[in-house]
Amino acid sequence: MNDLFSYTPPDSASKPSKTTSEKHEPMKLKSSSKDAYSAKDIEVLEGLEPVRKRPGMYIGGTDITSMHHLISEVLDNSMDEVVAGHATEIKIHLSKDNIIEISDNGRGIPVDEHPKYPGKSALEIILTVLHSGGKFSDKAYATSGGLHGVGISVVNALSENLVVEVSKGGKIYRQEYSKGKPLTELKPVGKTAEKGTKVTFKPDVEIFGNLKFNAERIYRLARAKAYLTKAVHIKWSCDPELIDANSQTPDNDDIYFKNGIRDYLNERAAELVEPIGKDYFFGEADLADKKGKVEFVILWQNETDALNSSYCNTIPTPLGGTHETGFRSALTKSIKEYGDKIASKRAEKITGEDVFAGSYFVLSVFIKNPQFQGQTKEKLVSNDAAKLVENALRDKFDNLLAQNPQIAAQLVDFIATKAEERLNRRLKKDAERKTLTSKLRLPGKLADCISTDIDETELFIVEGDSAGGSAKQARDRNTQAILPIRGKILNVASATEEKILANQEIKDLITALGCGVGERFNEANLRYGKIIIMTDADVDGAHIASLLMTFFYRQMRGLLENKRLYLAVPPLYRITIGDKTTYIKDDKEKDKFLSALKESDRKKAEIGRFKGLGEMMAAQLKETTMDKKKRGLIQVSVDSFQATDDLVEDLMGKKPEKRFQFIQNNSDLITKLASELDI
Repeated sequence: MNDLFSYTPPDSASKPSKTTSEKHEPMKLKSSSKDAYSAKDIEVLEGLEPVRKRPGMYIGGTDITSMHHLISEVLDNSMDEVVAGHATEIKIHLSKDNIIEISDNGRGIPVDEHPKYPGKSALEIILTVLHSGGKFSDKAYATSGGLHGVGISVVNALSENLVVEVSKGGKIYRQEYSKGKPLTELKPVGKTAEKGTKVTFKPDVEIFGNLKFNAERIYRLARAKAYLTKAVHIKWSCDPELIDANSQTPDNDDIYFKNGIRDYLNERAAELVEPIGKDYFFGEADLADKKGKVEFVILWQNETDALNSSYCNTIPTPLGGTHETGFRSALTKSIKEYGDKIASKRAEKITGEDVFAGSYFVLSVFIKNPQFQGQTKEKLVSNDAAKLVENALRDKFDNLLAQNPQIAAQLVDFIATKAEERLNRRLKKDAERKTLTSKLRLPGKLADCISTDIDETELFIVEGDSAGGSAKQARDRNTQAILPIRGKILNVASATEEKILANQEIKDLITALGCGVGERFNEANLRYGKIIIMTDADVDGAHIASLLMTFFYRQMRGLLENKRLYLAVPPLYRITIGDKTTYIKDDKEKDKFLSALKESDRKKAEIGRFKGLGEMMAAQLKETTMDKKKRGLIQVSVDSFQATDDLVEDLMGKKPEKRFQFIQNNSDLITKLASELDI
């Protein structure tokens, strides 16, 4: 049994018992209908109930991405059979009624009675008990993607209907489930000479609403899996009406790639002209002590950003991890050593950053007992993976360079040029900033821009390190600087000057701007022409923005007088119809957009809500909020400073009675705002 305890504290706080120096009496508890708190108040969630109550803990949420993650969980089980050498074919079929069917010709889930659960089959235990499966040791699988034993049981818990059929020992066994609970007994329903497992399920509308599976998205997933395992044929099919007219997704396909990830990279890099290393830098190697294997392919192209993908046991790791660390370390050491061998003085200053500048690579590892970050497995964190991969690939890279001296020399020259460009950029930046940096020490978390021209420079003040990371990738490094701040800054309207200047977030902000505060404010020393507040498109984000605007109004009023303060306008929603994506700023605009659609398009619309800037990919943040050619900004200006002074004091000052009076006088306005903000 898997139990999740939900604790609700009593309404009133406990009072300490009275004591004397001579006698300690036990505290007596009095209960009433209001504050009674006993064993009956403890909620125990059994079996798969925790999954249905908190699906976000297991699949990351209840949005369209999370619903598609259910497919990955089932498909990964079939892929594990392929990787283990027990299956060669997987079939995927999507029906128009939002039912997905995935089958393989592997060994089939065990259907015999489980020794620890008399009267129940191993199949039923796997489908209904969290942390059960054959992947906790290497007896059934040497390597696998699903290691937590929660994948298929989570799919079962979140499905309106699920049917599993196992072909094994000459018979076909079948069992039906609904919302994690069996509807029928596991029983034989026919004979067969084949073997394997077929899982058919429909996501529960109580969990996911009216979201629909996207055929193109599933087809791309199937292709990615086929690239990673050369031994598999994936037979894809779906009802033709599910294919968008503008999509290139077929309704039937036999997906097979003879050259595996080499075909994958060649397809992704098809537009590149004469890339360095194509058809040379690829290979595979066994890890030490039979702990798995690694496969890679890499090439380089000038005038392009890096485009890289990594996987562990066929699971994509978009955030990289220790396997990437080992790969990068091995290649960097080989390149530098080869540069020494050919006496290239230019290669002496090469770093790992230069080696992978402009690179396209695909890295795939298969290891025992991998450790991932989070249930959605976006990053590999296995401690030994870095050293295992580095040791396995170092000789491989050395041999590739030695066997292809012409290509190797070209590559060393290319990477050395990248190193020189990096050093030149640094020297230029240091020269341009020399005067300023000699006067002040910039905050360590500030990602500064290269230009010092105040007519083109911008400082984005971003909510949180996660959003700051996305913004740093999305920015124009020449003109856009990023300063992440942690949460809600100090309310300067009700704080002393001493307290204000002692606050670290405010100190960083003052230092980054360089123009001083209060009476010492001097716009001539301002380091950026635009100051842009970029916070999440929700209530907390609005609160942070209001605190920042209060700070600038009180301490750097000249920024508002000269119209240098702005608010960014990030989207709250992403609506996708086929291959067209539209970004929407709020609920009102979303409703207007949807109402203008044709009925057929409205049904196909995939609506995703951004939980915050940190959730947005860098490319999305750039396109919607930071690109000067596409973004929208709200300029913060003041018509009457006297009236604004009074309003800031009423709303942000020390006297709560003024805020209460404002609320009373403006109740209709506040009610309207609350409804618009979804409070």
